Amino acid sequence: MTMTLNSGIVRSKMNKISEEIKRRIKVSVAAYAYEMKNESIMTDEQFDLECKKIDVTITTGNDIMDKWFKQEFDPCTGQWIHKHPQLKRLDALYQQYYRS
Repeated sequence: MTMTLNSGIVRSKMNKISEEIKRRIKVSVAAYAYEMKNESIMTDEQFDLECKKIDVTITTGNDIMDKWFKQEFDPCTGQWIHKHPQLKRLDALYQQYYRS
């Protein structure tokens, strides 16, 4: 019984971390597309909603990005993208999934 309960807690925590990582990538690519490529890949309303869901207190296992989000991310703007430490990776994701 304890093992099942612990498994559920671990699974829940892992799902929360996974969702946070996906959300951070999603808003980063959206901000990159808008700020660097002058293209919207989601509405302003969607972007704002997703940004408000970002929880910088969640540790994802990527120390560099966790620290960067805590220090630089601002849910009220996309200007933070200019300081993103992985702009080349964001460009690759943009090119792969959203290039028009």
